[in-house]
Amino acid sequence: MTYDQTIQFLYAQLPAYHRIGKAAYKNDLNTTIALDNYFGNPHLKYRTIHVAGTNGKGSVSHMIASILQEAGYRTGLYTSPHLKDFRERIKVNGEMISENEVIAFVKEQKGIIESLKPSFFEMTIAMAFDYFAKCNVDISVIEVGLGGRLDSTNIIKPVLSVITNIGHDHMDMLGNTFGKIASEKAGIIKENVPVLISETQQATKEIFVSKAAELGSPISFADKRFSCSLEESNSLKDERRYQITDLVTNQKLEGKTVLGGDYQLRNIQAVFSVFDTLKGIFKYSEKNITDGIRNVIINTGLKGRWQILSHEPLTICDTGHNKEGLEYVLDQIQRIPKSGLHIVIGFVNDKDLKSVLPLFPTAAIYYFTKASIPRALDEEKLKSEAAKYGLNGKCYPDVKTALLTARKNASQSDMIFIGGSTFIVAEVI
Repeated sequence: MTYDQTIQFLYAQLPAYHRIGKAAYKNDLNTTIALDNYFGNPHLKYRTIHVAGTNGKGSVSHMIASILQEAGYRTGLYTSPHLKDFRERIKVNGEMISENEVIAFVKEQKGIIESLKPSFFEMTIAMAFDYFAKCNVDISVIEVGLGGRLDSTNIIKPVLSVITNIGHDHMDMLGNTFGKIASEKAGIIKENVPVLISETQQATKEIFVSKAAELGSPISFADKRFSCSLEESNSLKDERRYQITDLVTNQKLEGKTVLGGDYQLRNIQAVFSVFDTLKGIFKYSEKNITDGIRNVIINTGLKGRWQILSHEPLTICDTGHNKEGLEYVLDQIQRIPKSGLHIVIGFVNDKDLKSVLPLFPTAAIYYFTKASIPRALDEEKLKSEAAKYGLNGKCYPDVKTALLTARKNASQSDMIFIGGSTFIVAEVI
Protein backbone atom coordinates (compact mmCIF):
# COMPACT_ATOMS: atom_id res chain seq x y z
CA MET A 1 0.00 0.00 0.00
CA THR A 2 1.02 3.58 -0.54
CA TYR A 3 0.92 6.03 2.36
CA ASP A 4 -2.37 7.56 1.16
CA GLN A 5 -3.88 4.10 0.78
CA THR A 6 -2.71 3.20 4.27
CA ILE A 7 -4.39 6.26 5.81
CA GLN A 8 -7.57 5.59 3.86
CA PHE A 9 -7.53 1.99 5.09
CA LEU A 10 -7.32 3.23 8.67
CA TYR A 11 -10.19 5.66 8.20
CA ALA A 12 -12.27 2.96 6.55
CA GLN A 13 -11.56 0.35 9.22
CA LEU A 14 -11.36 2.37 12.44
CA PRO A 15 -13.85 4.83 13.93
CA ALA A 16 -12.13 8.22 14.27
CA TYR A 17 -13.47 10.81 16.71
CA HIS A 18 -12.21 13.75 14.69
CA ARG A 19 -14.26 12.50 11.74
CA ILE A 20 -17.45 11.02 13.22
CA GLY A 21 -17.56 12.32 16.78
CA LYS A 22 -19.08 10.59 19.81
CA ALA A 23 -19.63 7.26 18.02
CA ALA A 24 -15.85 6.71 18.06
CA TYR A 25 -15.49 7.31 21.81
CA LYS A 26 -15.07 4.27 24.08
CA ASN A 27 -15.82 4.27 27.80
CA ASP A 28 -13.08 1.87 28.85
CA LEU A 29 -9.37 1.19 28.35
CA ASN A 30 -9.66 -2.52 27.60
CA THR A 31 -8.59 -2.34 23.95
CA THR A 32 -5.78 0.11 24.72
CA ILE A 33 -4.45 -2.20 27.43
CA ALA A 34 -4.69 -5.22 25.12
CA LEU A 35 -2.73 -3.38 22.43
CA ASP A 36 -0.18 -2.21 24.97
CA ASN A 37 0.37 -5.77 26.19
CA TYR A 38 0.65 -7.01 22.61
CA PHE A 39 3.47 -4.53 21.92
CA GLY A 40 5.27 -5.31 25.17
CA ASN A 41 4.33 -2.15 27.10
CA PRO A 42 6.66 0.14 25.12
CA HIS A 43 5.82 3.26 27.18
CA LEU A 44 7.66 1.72 30.14
CA LYS A 45 10.95 2.09 28.24
CA TYR A 46 11.10 5.89 28.59
CA ARG A 47 9.88 8.64 30.87
CA THR A 48 6.70 10.52 30.08
CA ILE A 49 4.93 13.80 30.87
CA HIS A 50 1.12 13.71 30.59
CA VAL A 51 -0.82 16.85 29.61
CA ALA A 52 -4.61 17.22 29.85
CA GLY A 53 -7.01 20.17 29.85
CA THR A 54 -9.69 21.88 27.80
CA ASN A 55 -7.60 24.70 26.34
CA GLY A 56 -3.85 25.14 26.09
CA LYS A 57 -2.76 21.52 26.35
CA GLY A 58 -1.46 21.46 22.77
CA SER A 59 0.59 24.65 23.13
CA VAL A 60 1.90 23.56 26.54
CA SER A 61 2.85 20.11 25.21
CA HIS A 62 4.75 21.61 22.29
CA MET A 63 6.58 24.13 24.50
CA ILE A 64 7.58 21.42 27.01
CA ALA A 65 8.91 19.26 24.16
CA SER A 66 10.77 22.19 22.61
CA ILE A 67 12.49 23.01 25.91
CA LEU A 68 13.52 19.40 26.46
CA GLN A 69 14.96 19.34 22.94
CA GLU A 70 16.92 22.53 23.70
CA ALA A 71 18.27 20.80 26.81
CA GLY A 72 19.57 17.94 24.66
CA TYR A 73 16.99 15.26 25.39
CA ARG A 74 15.72 13.02 22.62
CA THR A 75 12.05 13.89 22.88
CA GLY A 76 8.91 12.20 21.61
CA LEU A 77 5.74 14.27 21.20
CA TYR A 78 2.24 12.89 20.79
CA THR A 79 -0.60 15.35 20.06
CA SER A 80 -4.01 15.32 18.40
CA PRO A 81 -5.81 15.99 16.18
CA HIS A 82 -3.57 16.61 13.19
CA LEU A 83 -4.14 19.60 10.92
CA LYS A 84 -2.82 18.44 7.55
CA ASP A 85 -0.98 15.14 7.85
CA PHE A 86 -1.68 12.23 10.18
CA ARG A 87 2.05 12.06 10.94
CA GLU A 88 1.87 15.38 12.85
CA ARG A 89 0.56 13.34 15.78
CA ILE A 90 3.82 11.43 16.28
CA LYS A 91 7.14 13.28 16.33
CA VAL A 92 10.64 12.74 17.65
CA ASN A 93 12.71 15.90 18.09
CA GLY A 94 10.21 17.71 15.88
CA GLU A 95 10.46 15.24 13.00
CA MET A 96 7.26 13.49 12.02
CA ILE A 97 7.17 9.73 11.85
CA SER A 98 8.02 8.77 8.26
CA GLU A 99 5.45 7.60 5.75
CA ASN A 100 7.31 4.30 5.45
CA GLU A 101 7.09 3.76 9.22
CA VAL A 102 3.33 4.28 9.13
CA ILE A 103 2.94 1.93 6.16
CA ALA A 104 5.12 -0.73 7.79
CA PHE A 105 3.26 -0.53 11.11
CA VAL A 106 -0.16 -0.97 9.52
CA LYS A 107 1.08 -3.73 7.22
CA GLU A 108 2.80 -5.65 10.01
CA GLN A 109 0.02 -5.15 12.55
CA LYS A 110 -2.96 -5.61 10.26
CA GLY A 111 -3.86 -8.84 12.01
CA ILE A 112 -4.11 -7.37 15.50
CA ILE A 113 -5.93 -4.32 14.13
CA GLU A 114 -8.56 -6.51 12.47
CA SER A 115 -8.76 -8.75 15.54
CA LEU A 116 -9.14 -6.11 18.27
CA LYS A 117 -10.87 -3.51 16.07
CA PRO A 118 -9.46 -0.54 17.98
CA SER A 119 -10.61 3.01 17.44
CA PHE A 120 -8.43 5.24 15.27
CA PHE A 121 -7.13 6.94 18.42
CA GLU A 122 -6.35 3.65 20.19
CA MET A 123 -4.39 2.42 17.18
CA THR A 124 -2.53 5.73 16.91
CA ILE A 125 -1.50 5.63 20.58
CA ALA A 126 -0.15 2.10 20.11
CA MET A 127 1.80 3.25 17.06
CA ALA A 128 3.20 6.28 18.90
CA PHE A 129 4.29 4.43 22.02
CA ASP A 130 5.90 1.68 19.92
CA TYR A 131 7.65 4.22 17.68
CA PHE A 132 9.04 6.21 20.61
CA ALA A 133 10.52 3.02 22.06
CA LYS A 134 12.11 2.12 18.71
CA CYS A 135 13.60 5.62 18.52
CA ASN A 136 15.06 5.29 22.03
CA VAL A 137 13.60 8.59 23.22
CA ASP A 138 14.66 9.87 26.63
CA ILE A 139 11.27 11.39 27.34
CA SER A 140 7.92 11.70 25.60
CA VAL A 141 5.32 14.41 26.07
CA ILE A 142 1.87 12.90 25.74
CA GLU A 143 -1.18 15.09 25.14
CA VAL A 144 -4.52 13.67 26.24
CA GLY A 145 -7.01 13.32 23.40
CA LEU A 146 -10.31 13.73 25.22
CA GLY A 147 -11.02 13.93 28.94
CA GLY A 148 -8.41 12.00 30.86
CA ARG A 149 -9.70 9.15 32.99
CA LEU A 150 -10.77 7.00 30.02
CA ASP A 151 -8.45 8.50 27.41
CA SER A 152 -6.29 5.97 25.60
CA THR A 153 -3.14 7.78 26.72
CA ASN A 154 -4.01 7.13 30.37
CA ILE A 155 -2.09 3.87 30.69
CA ILE A 156 1.18 5.69 31.35
CA LYS A 157 2.69 6.54 34.72
CA PRO A 158 4.40 9.84 34.02
CA VAL A 159 7.00 11.80 35.97
CA LEU A 160 4.54 14.71 35.95
CA SER A 161 0.85 15.18 35.20
CA VAL A 162 -0.27 18.58 33.89
CA ILE A 163 -3.86 19.86 33.67
CA THR A 164 -4.08 23.19 31.87
CA ASN A 165 -7.67 24.33 32.54
CA ILE A 166 -11.30 23.31 32.52
CA GLY A 167 -13.77 24.70 30.00
CA HIS A 168 -16.96 24.01 28.09
CA ASP A 169 -16.08 21.27 25.62
CA HIS A 170 -17.16 17.67 24.95
CA MET A 171 -19.84 18.09 27.61
CA ASP A 172 -21.98 15.38 26.03
CA MET A 173 -19.29 12.85 27.00
CA LEU A 174 -17.46 14.35 29.96
CA GLY A 175 -20.37 15.88 31.87
CA ASN A 176 -22.42 19.06 31.83
CA THR A 177 -20.74 20.83 34.75
CA PHE A 178 -17.20 22.03 35.44
CA GLY A 179 -17.09 19.63 38.37
CA LYS A 180 -17.89 16.58 36.26
CA ILE A 181 -15.43 17.62 33.54
CA ALA A 182 -12.72 18.26 36.16
CA SER A 183 -13.29 14.80 37.64
CA GLU A 184 -12.62 13.25 34.22
CA LYS A 185 -9.48 15.36 33.72
CA ALA A 186 -8.33 14.48 37.25
CA GLY A 187 -8.28 10.87 36.11
CA ILE A 188 -4.72 11.38 34.82
CA ILE A 189 -3.45 12.02 38.37
CA LYS A 190 -1.34 9.03 39.40
CA GLU A 191 -0.29 7.78 42.80
CA ASN A 192 2.75 9.64 44.19
CA VAL A 193 3.26 11.49 40.87
CA PRO A 194 3.36 15.31 41.07
CA VAL A 195 0.46 17.09 39.40
CA LEU A 196 0.50 20.68 38.16
CA ILE A 197 -2.73 22.60 37.60
CA SER A 198 -2.30 25.54 35.24
CA GLU A 199 -5.15 27.75 36.49
CA THR A 200 -6.79 28.07 39.88
CA GLN A 201 -10.51 27.81 39.15
CA GLN A 202 -12.79 27.93 42.18
CA ALA A 203 -15.28 25.50 40.64
CA THR A 204 -12.63 22.80 40.20
CA LYS A 205 -9.81 23.49 42.66
CA GLU A 206 -11.08 21.21 45.46
CA ILE A 207 -11.68 18.34 43.03
CA PHE A 208 -8.02 18.35 42.05
CA VAL A 209 -6.78 18.88 45.61
CA SER A 210 -8.94 16.03 46.89
CA LYS A 211 -7.89 13.61 44.15
CA ALA A 212 -4.20 14.44 44.66
CA ALA A 213 -4.51 13.92 48.43
CA GLU A 214 -6.25 10.57 47.89
CA LEU A 215 -3.32 9.37 45.75
CA GLY A 216 -0.53 11.00 47.75
CA SER A 217 0.38 13.17 44.76
CA PRO A 218 2.07 16.53 45.40
CA ILE A 219 -0.08 19.24 43.78
CA SER A 220 0.75 22.79 42.74
CA PHE A 221 -0.98 25.59 40.84
CA ALA A 222 1.05 27.41 38.19
CA ASP A 223 -0.68 30.76 38.62
CA LYS A 224 0.23 30.75 42.32
CA ARG A 225 3.92 30.35 41.49
CA PHE A 226 4.44 32.38 38.31
CA SER A 227 2.80 35.40 36.72
CA CYS A 228 3.27 36.24 33.04
CA SER A 229 2.59 39.49 31.22
CA LEU A 230 2.70 39.99 27.45
CA GLU A 231 3.49 43.22 25.68
CA GLU A 232 0.52 44.70 23.84
CA SER A 233 0.60 43.70 20.20
CA ASN A 234 -1.06 44.92 17.02
CA SER A 235 -0.49 41.38 15.71
CA LEU A 236 1.90 42.58 13.02
CA LYS A 237 5.03 41.45 14.86
CA ASP A 238 6.50 38.00 14.43
CA GLU A 239 7.44 37.90 18.14
CA ARG A 240 6.04 39.29 21.38
CA ARG A 241 7.98 40.02 24.53
CA TYR A 242 6.84 38.53 27.79
CA GLN A 243 7.90 38.97 31.39
CA ILE A 244 7.62 36.10 33.84
CA THR A 245 7.64 36.82 37.56
CA ASP A 246 8.46 34.20 40.19
CA LEU A 247 5.85 34.97 42.84
CA VAL A 248 7.95 33.30 45.56
CA THR A 249 11.30 35.03 44.96
CA ASN A 250 9.94 38.03 43.01
CA GLN A 251 12.64 37.44 40.39
CA LYS A 252 11.72 38.59 36.89
CA LEU A 253 12.78 37.21 33.55
CA GLU A 254 12.11 38.48 30.05
CA GLY A 255 11.76 36.40 26.91
CA LYS A 256 10.18 36.32 23.49
CA THR A 257 7.46 34.14 22.04
CA VAL A 258 6.43 33.56 18.43
CA LEU A 259 2.98 32.52 19.65
CA GLY A 260 1.00 35.74 19.32
CA GLY A 261 -2.23 34.83 21.12
CA ASP A 262 -2.98 36.65 24.37
CA TYR A 263 -4.02 33.34 25.89
CA GLN A 264 -0.41 32.12 25.69
CA LEU A 265 0.47 34.04 28.85
CA ARG A 266 -1.34 31.36 30.88
CA ASN A 267 0.44 28.63 28.96
CA ILE A 268 3.84 30.24 29.53
CA GLN A 269 3.09 30.41 33.26
CA ALA A 270 2.31 26.72 33.17
CA VAL A 271 5.48 25.85 31.28
CA PHE A 272 7.73 27.71 33.72
CA SER A 273 5.98 25.94 36.58
CA VAL A 274 6.45 22.57 34.82
CA PHE A 275 10.20 23.03 34.75
CA ASP A 276 10.28 24.35 38.30
CA THR A 277 8.58 21.09 39.30
CA LEU A 278 10.95 18.97 37.19
CA LYS A 279 14.09 20.23 38.93
CA GLY A 280 16.13 17.22 39.97
CA ILE A 281 14.57 14.99 37.31
CA PHE A 282 16.00 16.69 34.21
CA LYS A 283 18.99 18.92 33.66
CA TYR A 284 18.30 22.21 31.90
CA SER A 285 19.16 25.88 32.08
CA GLU A 286 17.11 29.06 32.18
CA LYS A 287 18.30 29.66 28.62
CA ASN A 288 16.95 26.25 27.54
CA ILE A 289 13.53 27.34 28.80
CA THR A 290 13.48 30.75 27.10
CA ASP A 291 14.99 29.35 23.89
CA GLY A 292 12.51 26.48 23.91
CA ILE A 293 9.56 28.85 24.16
CA ARG A 294 10.95 31.15 21.47
CA ASN A 295 11.83 28.29 19.09
CA VAL A 296 8.73 26.18 19.63
CA ILE A 297 7.54 26.41 16.02
CA ILE A 298 10.99 25.63 14.61
CA ASN A 299 11.56 22.79 17.08
CA THR A 300 8.15 21.12 17.03
CA GLY A 301 6.18 22.42 14.03
CA LEU A 302 3.32 23.84 16.11
CA LYS A 303 0.69 25.47 13.89
CA GLY A 304 -2.72 27.07 14.05
CA ARG A 305 -2.29 29.15 17.21
CA TRP A 306 -2.96 32.80 16.33
CA GLN A 307 -1.12 32.11 13.10
CA ILE A 308 -0.63 35.07 10.77
CA LEU A 309 -1.19 33.97 7.19
CA SER A 310 -0.73 37.37 5.54
CA HIS A 311 -0.45 41.07 6.43
CA GLU A 312 -2.38 42.84 3.65
CA PRO A 313 -5.06 42.26 4.57
CA LEU A 314 -4.10 40.98 8.01
CA THR A 315 -5.27 37.36 7.93
CA ILE A 316 -5.15 35.25 11.09
CA CYS A 317 -6.38 31.76 11.95
CA ASP A 318 -6.73 30.12 15.34
CA THR A 319 -7.88 26.69 16.45
CA GLY A 320 -9.75 27.97 19.53
CA HIS A 321 -13.17 26.32 19.31
CA ASN A 322 -14.89 26.39 22.69
CA LYS A 323 -16.31 29.19 24.83
CA GLU A 324 -13.21 29.89 26.90
CA GLY A 325 -10.77 29.67 23.98
CA LEU A 326 -12.89 31.82 21.68
CA GLU A 327 -13.39 34.50 24.34
CA TYR A 328 -9.63 35.14 24.37
CA VAL A 329 -9.32 35.10 20.59
CA LEU A 330 -12.30 37.34 19.87
CA ASP A 331 -11.32 39.86 22.55
CA GLN A 332 -7.89 40.15 20.92
CA ILE A 333 -9.48 40.56 17.49
CA GLN A 334 -11.63 43.43 18.75
CA ARG A 335 -8.54 45.36 19.95
CA ILE A 336 -6.72 45.20 16.61
CA PRO A 337 -6.98 48.39 14.51
CA LYS A 338 -8.77 47.63 11.24
CA SER A 339 -11.17 49.16 8.74
CA GLY A 340 -13.44 46.13 8.55
CA LEU A 341 -13.66 42.57 9.79
CA HIS A 342 -14.34 39.44 7.72
CA ILE A 343 -14.85 36.11 9.52
CA VAL A 344 -14.64 32.74 7.78
CA ILE A 345 -16.39 30.39 10.16
CA GLY A 346 -17.49 26.78 10.47
CA PHE A 347 -18.15 24.25 13.24
CA VAL A 348 -18.60 20.54 13.79
CA ASN A 349 -22.18 19.30 13.96
CA ASP A 350 -22.08 18.45 17.69
CA LYS A 351 -20.94 21.92 18.76
CA ASP A 352 -23.09 23.70 21.35
CA LEU A 353 -23.69 26.80 19.23
CA LYS A 354 -25.56 28.57 22.02
CA SER A 355 -22.33 28.80 24.00
CA VAL A 356 -20.13 30.19 21.23
CA LEU A 357 -22.16 32.20 18.69
CA PRO A 358 -23.05 34.98 21.17
CA LEU A 359 -19.32 35.65 21.56
CA PHE A 360 -18.85 36.75 17.94
CA PRO A 361 -19.10 40.43 16.96
CA THR A 362 -22.14 41.57 15.00
CA ALA A 363 -20.03 44.22 13.23
CA ALA A 364 -18.42 41.75 10.84
CA ILE A 365 -19.12 40.12 7.49
CA TYR A 366 -19.50 36.35 7.86
CA TYR A 367 -18.57 33.61 5.41
CA PHE A 368 -20.34 30.50 6.63
CA THR A 369 -18.72 27.29 5.44
CA LYS A 370 -17.84 23.73 6.40
CA ALA A 371 -14.74 21.55 6.52
CA SER A 372 -14.51 18.45 4.36
CA ILE A 373 -15.14 15.94 7.17
CA PRO A 374 -18.27 13.92 8.01
CA ARG A 375 -18.72 15.81 11.30
CA ALA A 376 -18.93 19.24 9.64
CA LEU A 377 -22.03 21.32 10.37
CA ASP A 378 -23.97 22.28 7.25
CA GLU A 379 -23.24 25.90 6.37
CA GLU A 380 -26.91 26.75 5.76
CA LYS A 381 -27.83 25.53 9.23
CA LEU A 382 -24.95 27.53 10.70
CA LYS A 383 -26.11 30.66 8.90
CA SER A 384 -29.63 30.20 10.24
CA GLU A 385 -28.42 29.75 13.81
CA ALA A 386 -25.95 32.65 13.55
CA ALA A 387 -28.71 35.01 12.39
CA LYS A 388 -30.38 34.57 15.80
CA TYR A 389 -27.39 36.38 17.29
CA GLY A 390 -27.16 39.14 14.68
CA LEU A 391 -24.35 37.50 12.70
CA ASN A 392 -24.97 37.92 9.00
CA GLY A 393 -23.27 36.81 5.82
CA LYS A 394 -23.40 34.30 3.01
CA CYS A 395 -22.83 30.56 2.67
CA TYR A 396 -19.99 28.86 0.83
CA PRO A 397 -19.73 25.13 0.11
CA ASP A 398 -16.07 24.81 1.09
CA VAL A 399 -13.40 26.65 3.04
CA LYS A 400 -11.30 27.53 -0.01
CA THR A 401 -14.18 29.33 -1.72
CA ALA A 402 -15.11 31.14 1.48
CA LEU A 403 -11.57 32.40 2.05
CA LEU A 404 -11.03 33.42 -1.59
CA THR A 405 -14.25 35.44 -1.45
CA ALA A 406 -13.25 37.09 1.82
CA ARG A 407 -9.88 38.07 0.33
CA LYS A 408 -11.61 39.46 -2.74
CA ASN A 409 -13.95 41.56 -0.61
CA ALA A 410 -11.43 42.78 1.97
CA SER A 411 -9.41 45.97 1.61
CA GLN A 412 -5.75 46.03 2.62
CA SER A 413 -6.64 47.70 5.92
CA ASP A 414 -9.30 45.11 6.78
CA MET A 415 -8.80 41.97 8.85
CA ILE A 416 -9.79 38.39 8.01
CA PHE A 417 -10.17 35.81 10.75
CA ILE A 418 -10.58 32.08 10.06
CA GLY A 419 -11.78 29.79 12.83
CA GLY A 420 -14.59 28.19 14.78
CA SER A 421 -13.29 24.68 14.23
CA THR A 422 -9.84 23.10 14.18
CA PHE A 423 -10.80 21.52 10.85
CA ILE A 424 -11.60 24.87 9.24
CA VAL A 425 -8.11 26.07 10.22
CA ALA A 426 -6.57 22.85 8.91
CA GLU A 427 -7.87 23.56 5.42
CA VAL A 428 -6.30 27.03 5.17
CA ILE A 429 -2.85 26.25 6.56
